[in-house]
Amino acid sequence: MAVITMREALNQAMREEMRRDEGVFLMGEEVAAYQGAYKVSKGLLEEFGDRRVVDSPITELGFAGLGVGAAMAGLRPIIEFMTFNFSILATDQIVNHAAKMRYMSGGQFKVPIVFRGPNGSAFQVSSQHSQALESWYAHFPGLKVVMPSTPADAKGLLKSAIRDDDPVIFLEQERMYGLKGEVPDGEDFLVPLGQADVKREGKDCTVVARSMTVPLALKAAEELEKQGVSVEVIDPRTIRPLDIETIVNSVKKTNRLVVAEESHAFCGVAAEISAQVMEHAFDYLDAPVKRLSGADAPMPYAKNLERLALPDVERIVKAVREVAYLE
Repeated sequence: MAVITMREALNQAMREEMRRDEGVFLMGEEVAAYQGAYKVSKGLLEEFGDRRVVDSPITELGFAGLGVGAAMAGLRPIIEFMTFNFSILATDQIVNHAAKMRYMSGGQFKVPIVFRGPNGSAFQVSSQHSQALESWYAHFPGLKVVMPSTPADAKGLLKSAIRDDDPVIFLEQERMYGLKGEVPDGEDFLVPLGQADVKREGKDCTVVARSMTVPLALKAAEELEKQGVSVEVIDPRTIRPLDIETIVNSVKKTNRLVVAEESHAFCGVAAEISAQVMEHAFDYLDAPVKRLSGADAPMPYAKNLERLALPDVERIVKAVREVAYLE
């Protein structure tokens, strides 16, 4: 077991899978000579050369399409977007080709490709670079959507994503690249897709959080414990497929649910979780489901306004107290 950062865990995952399978290659803007905009691909060019670590032109639609074609031909591309905001330019290839090709070919083509990079807010990068796009990609059948919240999950989930025969949208959080945590040793460490993780057990309220809101939820749970409220924190880790069973079983135990996310509430993942919990566990709820989402507005640049636009520990504490009828 070693303590490493999120970026180091992602680097390890790619390095190990590239050593394991010569069909795995990395392509994106500044992934090679510059070693990644966030240094996630540090050292990969030196080890694997410029045929497997490829600097692309600034044309997301172009290199995403090249990756889809390579995957159809039997390779396992990792396509890095410098930020997932830029993936918007490549959505024709992602949504119309990668997501649908296996279905439209009657299973004749697999598309084992990973699209990865930072998603959601950063620090004062304003509206066009702060969008959380997970609900958008999760909307389309054929795509798997993954969001790690710890270095261990980042490594294990990315290795599983690279080995998967379907296209995977792998959403990292720029604010979390420096987050440190314990990661198991060994190249066989995998975290299966579609399996949620109970990050903290509790009995009074379930908080479902993902990516950036997981450490916030855990801090809120510590604060609430001092107030006599026991909170269970669940990280879905994979948005699609969603492990709704783990969430429902928790709600049946705690009878209350708060969903914390940094993305917008309208048509969001929290809305989907709320609907499914209502369908599967309505009779167990002692309070309405509470959603705590990012502000329904473009992300502001000013630091004080950016802070107001995102969930924080205090808001999660307040939401739990509300569903527990303590407010």
